[in-house]
Amino acid sequence: MGKDVLIPVLLAFLFAVLLLPIVSFLNLKLRFPNALAVTITVLLFVMFILGILAFISYQISDIASDFEKIGKNINLFITDIQRFIRTNFQVSLWEQRKYIEDVTENSVKKGKESIGTTLLSVTDTLMNITLIPIYTFLILLYRKHFVLFLTKLFRAEFHEKLQSILSQIKSAVQNYISGLIIEMILVSILTSIGLYFIGIQYYILLGIITGILNLIPYIGILIAGFLTFLASLTGTPDISIIVGVVGVNLVVQIIDNNILVPLIINTKVQINAFVSIIGIIIGGAIAGISGMFLAIPILAVLKIVFDQIETLEPWGYLMGDNLPKKIIWENKKDANYSSKKTNDTGENKLADDMVFENDIEQI
Repeated sequence: MGKDVLIPVLLAFLFAVLLLPIVSFLNLKLRFPNALAVTITVLLFVMFILGILAFISYQISDIASDFEKIGKNINLFITDIQRFIRTNFQVSLWEQRKYIEDVTENSVKKGKESIGTTLLSVTDTLMNITLIPIYTFLILLYRKHFVLFLTKLFRAEFHEKLQSILSQIKSAVQNYISGLIIEMILVSILTSIGLYFIGIQYYILLGIITGILNLIPYIGILIAGFLTFLASLTGTPDISIIVGVVGVNLVVQIIDNNILVPLIINTKVQINAFVSIIGIIIGGAIAGISGMFLAIPILAVLKIVFDQIETLEPWGYLMGDNLPKKIIWENKKDANYSSKKTNDTGENKLADDMVFENDIEQI
């Protein structure tokens, strides 16, 4: 129920933690007043994002100028697909067109029903885009105020542990977000190089879009692949180009999942794959794409808190990715059953604590 309020605040918190070193540099090294340092930092961040969006918009306008060519190539591509289906599956062109017309008619009806929902969704998105920089500014401005609130919330004997938790959260979030940025840049470069070699016209734009959408778990790369497929039709409807686009995306994803993510992301956030996937699915069910993006950093924060609290430490261990080689069972025998009479002097010998070690495979 509170996702419309909480999601922008949580996103702003991540950006605020990421930008904190810049604020500290301006505030402590250059002696800027706190409010001025925060203002400059947020403005630079907004200008950087707007610069990327402006570049993408400029490139998309070039693609839009080729829309007529894309339409013709799509028709040629569809014709080739229909001939392939007729030849191999014995479905006539008339039957295929009838099916497409039925699907299109149903889609138009549903589209009219959902247009109001779409407009509301766009409005909410624009509102969040406006609120996130404002929240980021305020979180950075009042950061000491929030920390002092936490010190008042917990007793003095817990302040050392609280300081440790806050320090680890700051480090984990900064490392995770910076790792995502590095991964995004590398994926963009690899995709751009691959698309260049197979002859795609807007390879730089499509590489950047793929890198950005790759931040969205699972579905981002699918959207990027579809956009790349459409852009490839500005040149030719040749099926080999389509196969090349799919091949480039597959190779980049293999490199990303097996090399970049383990080296860059997994070293920053020690969360095992099982918990990560469940968290992403839950985040997507609660708040869509934003929830999927926030799932991993939220899990990382929870793990840090769990690790520092004795009663919750087992849950922190469960979320981690340290695989034990052995299971050690500790079983102390009750003194009433472990005592034994050994001789006439009445001396008792207590049995030693038993420790059983078994390999995981044997369990």
